[in-house]
Amino acid sequence: MTTEMTGKQALLEMLKAEGVEYIFGNPGTSEGPIIDMLGDYPEFKYILTLQESVAVGMGEAYARSTGKASFVSLHVDSGLANGIALILDAYNTGTPMVVTSANYDVRKINEVKTDLAELVRPVTKWAVELSTPDQIPSVIRRAFNEANTHPKGPVYVGFTSNALEGIANMNLVPSTKVYSDVLPDPAGITAATELVLNSNRTILMVGDRVSDDDAIDSAVSLAELLGVPVYQSRGAEVSFPTTHPQFFGSLSLRVSEQRSILERVDLVIAVGMDAFEELFYWGDVILGPNTKLIHIDPIPSRAGRSEPTDVPILANCKTGIDALISSIKPQLTESLIQVNQERITAIASESKASKASFHDSMQEKWDHIPMTPARMLSELADAIPDNAIIVDDSVSSRTVLRHYFNAAKRGDIRGYRGQSIGGGIGCTMGTQCANPDRPVIGIIGDGSAMMTIQGLWTAANDKIPCTFVICNNGMYRVLKANFNVYQKDVLKLEETSGANLLYSDFGVPFDMAAIAESMGVPSQRITRPEQIKPALEQALATQGPALLDMIIDGSL
Repeated sequence: MTTEMTGKQALLEMLKAEGVEYIFGNPGTSEGPIIDMLGDYPEFKYILTLQESVAVGMGEAYARSTGKASFVSLHVDSGLANGIALILDAYNTGTPMVVTSANYDVRKINEVKTDLAELVRPVTKWAVELSTPDQIPSVIRRAFNEANTHPKGPVYVGFTSNALEGIANMNLVPSTKVYSDVLPDPAGITAATELVLNSNRTILMVGDRVSDDDAIDSAVSLAELLGVPVYQSRGAEVSFPTTHPQFFGSLSLRVSEQRSILERVDLVIAVGMDAFEELFYWGDVILGPNTKLIHIDPIPSRAGRSEPTDVPILANCKTGIDALISSIKPQLTESLIQVNQERITAIASESKASKASFHDSMQEKWDHIPMTPARMLSELADAIPDNAIIVDDSVSSRTVLRHYFNAAKRGDIRGYRGQSIGGGIGCTMGTQCANPDRPVIGIIGDGSAMMTIQGLWTAANDKIPCTFVICNNGMYRVLKANFNVYQKDVLKLEETSGANLLYSDFGVPFDMAAIAESMGVPSQRITRPEQIKPALEQALATQGPALLDMIIDGSL
């Protein structure tokens, strides 16, 4: 059944049909037709941001929290361009979003009308610009379908003013769920089983897509069946319970001791990750000639893309792991089962000792002022409520954060998972919008926070009751750390040069508490560990947002 209406009304009717609750936006004059209609649609909560990356960051976190595409409204070409960095992150990490902006009248082709779809095509799954109103319903339906279908990712739809203001007969039919559970090829599972049964030193590595595919329990079952240690690749989601006795935390190629782990194994099972993808070049092939690789991933071409792979398997992470378990179990002899149990005992002891050693290594400066990141994060972890969600944009303090903060399931820690910085403030607010009944605490580096500091105004304006914890070390410490890796491990210098002073202290350190207060967010400046617990309790008792400005040591 068709109904005559304007394009702008058709857009909002389609968003209602798709179940959209929030619009994260930074509009301009060309988006006026959409804003003009919002008064007739009180069911939408429009979150106004002052900078596009804040809107995209909110949409990114909201989508991962709810498991469905979010809706982000930006402004023409300039606003859209401002959002590209974080749209790229969403594209690379498979986050479903529908991003839109509005263009000028199609008759202005001789003036400054930008091809908006072409502008963002490299960072989206699909990009299109509409010029007639009757295109809107079917395109919005396809946009949500594309965004929510594996491989998930951002989609862009542009609207000329002609499309928004024109009138046409509309069919308002929303998208439907696409069932895309990719089953593994039995031949691949057979080949993988043979490698597993002939391995003596196996490790399991898990990535964000294990969490995305609801495969955490399956990964635990595989690890316990084989008696192997588990590492998480670079990512933001919880892909394995951090308190599990076989879990060893993240494995980063930037740490020489962790690269050496790969030299001591004869089989790596990588699931739901981009195998050994890294900024620095450690060689065309990471694994040694005697180390085999099984790679299970739901995205076509990812398995076997960056590292030579003995058994690449295209499959949903859960169905792939479950198929491997079903294939291995009948072939485990009593003696192999006994060996695996003995391995579990030894691995659990090693994991416990490794965590204790990490904590002990922090003790020399434990009472140091300014606080070390370890002391600050330890105190904060002891103070948070049991039902809190942690948003991790701690950047150079991430390894320490993941040591002190435990997480059992997806969503307990929700990091910003792209490679840009600046996503944390929006990510914290988007997570809170998706989880109104849980306290959300964003732990954010000061450099990243300053990229999108305008987001604090949005938190105050919309009374989003999240808590921002700023790791204020007064520098771009992550650049300093990476430059240190570059000099020591890439250039092989015995002594690092003074060039890294470029990345040292900011000439004028940020007073984040004062900045927050100026934007309407109550704040406290924290300089001592005993201040953390009462400050957090006060922040969480606030009906709206709050900020804790943690002054910490930035030395390496």
